[in-house]
Amino acid sequence: MSKSLVIVESPAKARTINKYLGRGFTVKASMGHVRDLPKTRLGIDVENGFQPRYQVIPDKRKIVKELSGAAKKADTVYLAPDPDREGEAIAWHLAKALKLPESKVKRVTFNEITKRAVQKAFERPGELNLKLVDAQQARRILDRLMGYLLSPLLWEKISRGLSAGRVQSVAARLIVEREREIEAFVPQEFWKILVALETPRGERFEAGLHKVDGKKETIPNEERARELVQRIEGSSPRVVRVEEKPKTLAAPPPFITSTLQQAASTKLRFSAKRTMRLAQDMYEGVNLGGESVALITYMRTDSFHVAGEALEAVRSLIGERFGADDLPEKPNRFRAKKGAQEAHEAIRPTDVFKVPGELETLAVPGGKGTPSHTFTSAHWKLYKLIWERFVASQMKPAKFQLTIVSVDAAGCELRAEGKRLVDPGFLKVAGRDPDEVLLPEVREEEDLKIQEVTPSQHFTQPPNRYTEATLVRALEKKGIGRPSTYAAIISTIQDRGYVELKDRKFFATELGKLVTDQLVAHFGDVVNVDFTSRMEDLLDQIEDGKADWVKVVSEFHKTFEKDLEKARKEMKDFRKNPEVTDEKCEKCGAPLVIRRTRKGTFLGCSKYPECRFTKPMPGSERPAPVETEHTCPECGSKLLLREGKNGKFLGCSGYPECKYTVPVDAEGNPAPPKETGEMCEKCGAPMVIKQGRRGPFLACSAYPKCKNARPIKGAKRPEPKPTDEKCDKCGAPMVIRQGRWGPFLACSAYPKCKNIRKIPKEKKEPVQAEDSRDPKTRDSKTEDPKT
Repeated sequence: MSKSLVIVESPAKARTINKYLGRGFTVKASMGHVRDLPKTRLGIDVENGFQPRYQVIPDKRKIVKELSGAAKKADTVYLAPDPDREGEAIAWHLAKALKLPESKVKRVTFNEITKRAVQKAFERPGELNLKLVDAQQARRILDRLMGYLLSPLLWEKISRGLSAGRVQSVAARLIVEREREIEAFVPQEFWKILVALETPRGERFEAGLHKVDGKKETIPNEERARELVQRIEGSSPRVVRVEEKPKTLAAPPPFITSTLQQAASTKLRFSAKRTMRLAQDMYEGVNLGGESVALITYMRTDSFHVAGEALEAVRSLIGERFGADDLPEKPNRFRAKKGAQEAHEAIRPTDVFKVPGELETLAVPGGKGTPSHTFTSAHWKLYKLIWERFVASQMKPAKFQLTIVSVDAAGCELRAEGKRLVDPGFLKVAGRDPDEVLLPEVREEEDLKIQEVTPSQHFTQPPNRYTEATLVRALEKKGIGRPSTYAAIISTIQDRGYVELKDRKFFATELGKLVTDQLVAHFGDVVNVDFTSRMEDLLDQIEDGKADWVKVVSEFHKTFEKDLEKARKEMKDFRKNPEVTDEKCEKCGAPLVIRRTRKGTFLGCSKYPECRFTKPMPGSERPAPVETEHTCPECGSKLLLREGKNGKFLGCSGYPECKYTVPVDAEGNPAPPKETGEMCEKCGAPMVIKQGRRGPFLACSAYPKCKNARPIKGAKRPEPKPTDEKCDKCGAPMVIRQGRWGPFLACSAYPKCKNIRKIPKEKKEPVQAEDSRDPKTRDSKTEDPKT
């Protein structure tokens, strides 16, 4: 019997696929990419056609060795990473790293991990699509060129720890430009007038001023509002027109990546990163009753296409659960945007008959320390959102009856609008509020009585700040990034300190404004929406075989290199020549200057390093503690709402005599640590999960009387971060590791070389350019397949 090896990205996906294949198959996971550009040098031969110099990722050498051994024993190797550019690139790199002959390699792809889809894919395996590989390779090299060459310039001129990127810098620019619009906005006063009217039958309704003497008018001030109020109050209002017309609201399309992220942000308050992680779990397979089950189709897509079998299934379900009256004669079809990959499907349940209500009892509370791919309540909420949207997309439209009443009051036209739901259609599933506003019976030409005329003052509002949902919508609309990159873009600009997310809205930081201003001034022809969008289109053309990747990269590099040389000479050096303020150093009297880092902006002595005095920027001090109604359970004193470096918390007003603290929820109420069901082996009190600077850990709830603590089973230390330092003993790259007493430099060749040393103060914020991602992750994704 012939033996076959199947290689996928993650263990969860391997477990799900393994149960659908016969005994002749062995399924193993590569844990994402196994080859990449080197961390410590550019790794691109610019002079010879931008040829990349790939190497096996150091952490993946053991995996490559194991896969290579398994491949030698197999007659056929099926490469089955995800069906997109990154998946194709992973498959290609596997073939190269394992040195597989072409005759032995087969490529299989599927949009859903179900028995039918998996077996069908293995019945018709294909070959590697080198056009997809070229497109991913071009994107990788573009990001490496810009990130690797531009980031050091920002270190030199502004602050260590900064980075710039082909896509991230444009996204940050959008937020900075919106911040400037808000700062420059001047509110304009205007007034509204609302009139309470009574019909001859004694029924009351309200109408707003719509027109004056046949023209729409913006009421600029109180004086004009009073004039119109007097005019209306002295009139005899009469109904001049009653219009009734039907309105139809079409069913929405099923989710694609961008719309899923937007809906999850708006309805579930999930970040884009969390949404994609949960969706990845449900695509690969979650634990349902001891069995790994894939619940949704592939979640990185921009296509509204739905497979015929899935359409038949959902129409059958609609007929059974809601009746034939809610089923359209033909399946609803939705037009995809230009450039969408129609080979993919929209995001939908793999089995629409797995209704959310039946799965709810299987969901467990999730949190830090929850085993990988456990079906949690967060998974269930996202699945419910996807299921409802998919079912709603194949139902009839919702129908409303609109009523518009126009009233004349001495030349002032008053208008009232009512809306009545006639047929809910898809709203039976989508659950959207129909916003019914019912008007009483009103007849044309009848007279009305004025009950009250109410003027109200208003002011024009500045542009709305971006939320995660609206930022994703803007990125998609402007052609910046692709479905697989939205979450990574949003995470990166926050990690770099360019923007902050407060109350679910993005604020540009002073550092973000400064970096963006410098990039726009010196790299405006590449850090702009049009250029970035055109580059994305060119990557799509490479994928379609309509453009050559070397030519595309060369065009970009030519423009970028010219800007880079000019910027090295002309960009202001904010490190050597920081902005001087009028404030004086409290230690030596020298002027204070503005210093900027990824962690924020502060004032520092201009005589640094001789004088190391620093102080917060004016207005950046932490707010004073606020007394609350809550009392300390240990001493009975009032609890104060305080703000620390890790956010808000409640602390005893009796501090330092009483050191009781407790985390708070979104409303500022006490949120005690989560109990685990385990008992302290020292005192018998319940063990709870607490958050430390190195992550969550188990601690005794009787603290400080009992200080027992231990790691959470299965918890892992952070991955070491690469640096540009070399080991002075063996020459291997040095990495930053986390120890009991904080970060330190260690040789990456450990345990062969055990060289360690302290991190120099100026290097405690290691810089990673946009392309320097965790080697265990796929470049375009934000999740480690192991988690």
